[in-house]
Amino acid sequence: MSPAMVMSPKQSNYDSTLEFQYQKGVKHMYENGIEHVPNKYILPASERPNVVINSEKSSHVPQIINVQLPIIDFAQLQGPNRTEVLESLSYACQNYGFFQLVNHGIPDEIMNEMVNVSKRFFEMPFSEREKYMSTDMSSPVRYGTSFNQTNDGVFCWRDFLKLSCHPLPETLPYWPTSPLDFRQLAVTYAKENKYLFLMLVEAILESLGLKNKEKKTKLVAKNDDDENNDDDDDDDDYIEEILKEFEDGSQLMVVNCYPPCPEPDLTLGMPPHSDYGFLTLLQQDEVKGLQIQHQDKWVTIQPIPGSFVVNVGDHLEIFSNGKYKSVLHRVLVNSMKHRISVASLHSLPFANTVRPSPKLIDETNPRLYKDTDFASFLQYVKSCDSTKKNFIESRKFDQS
Repeated sequence: MSPAMVMSPKQSNYDSTLEFQYQKGVKHMYENGIEHVPNKYILPASERPNVVINSEKSSHVPQIINVQLPIIDFAQLQGPNRTEVLESLSYACQNYGFFQLVNHGIPDEIMNEMVNVSKRFFEMPFSEREKYMSTDMSSPVRYGTSFNQTNDGVFCWRDFLKLSCHPLPETLPYWPTSPLDFRQLAVTYAKENKYLFLMLVEAILESLGLKNKEKKTKLVAKNDDDENNDDDDDDDDYIEEILKEFEDGSQLMVVNCYPPCPEPDLTLGMPPHSDYGFLTLLQQDEVKGLQIQHQDKWVTIQPIPGSFVVNVGDHLEIFSNGKYKSVLHRVLVNSMKHRISVASLHSLPFANTVRPSPKLIDETNPRLYKDTDFASFLQYVKSCDSTKKNFIESRKFDQS
């Protein structure tokens, strides 16, 4: 049954008056007292939340499955139990594509202030927010709605503010000046987030077996013992080169706003997708909404106060030659509460090429992915459906 067939005449008439407004975003419609989800936001029946898909038929069955992600204690990762924590990290990246990061060292005050100033940004009058509206996906600052409002056939129930964070001296002048403390708080948060990401990348490389476990790179501490063989030195030089690339790498911060939705079973806050970058560090508020696809089921991630949800991106899947997998995830909305999240997407510099690490390729593990770069990703999403895992599927070699 098509979405139009399930609408009442009243709703259909209501849609005709709202059609011209959907480009302004769902927060604008919510503020104007919307009572029904416009047709533009109604998903086909088989793609709506709370629908279970099995091999025989689709049926509307409430689906509230919660999962506890693997928990990585960052403090333990920096201590004597590092080897055991690295094993847990590898397990999480292979079997979930997600993990919860606790005791990460970013003060609660910085975390809370970022969420608070984000809420205050979205609470400003639309006339203030729309100053940053753009459909240019390469803009250093972009306020928008849905997922890709140029190509999306069905819109999703989300408004967002995207901030390019690197290099900060070039991008910061474009950032919002209201609320008055927005730039100050967001810059502090972005810098802390980048440093944490670099520490995590070092652990990721070590968990893949690429880093000499007896040495630490400059991001942690220098080992004074220089008695290592040439192979170890080559490995360390390789790791140092990669880490330097990430120090100069891309960082995109996305503040997501999900207003209450009058009919949350008809739409999604974000459709199923994987993230294009290397790692994403997500801060959630206390409102549930994030779901990941695990063992062919959609499961809800329980927020842990003060933690980050970290997920493998497409670039890490390519770099690891498929050992670590980016995983489909989506966002549910609800009829009662606003939800705010702050996602920080990190990867190599936009101009760099991403390819499988040559140290992870041999006769028994042939290369599975083509080279790619950010320009290829932008070109793809501007012309194709960027949801699900369509982009990374386009980067795979035909193994038949």
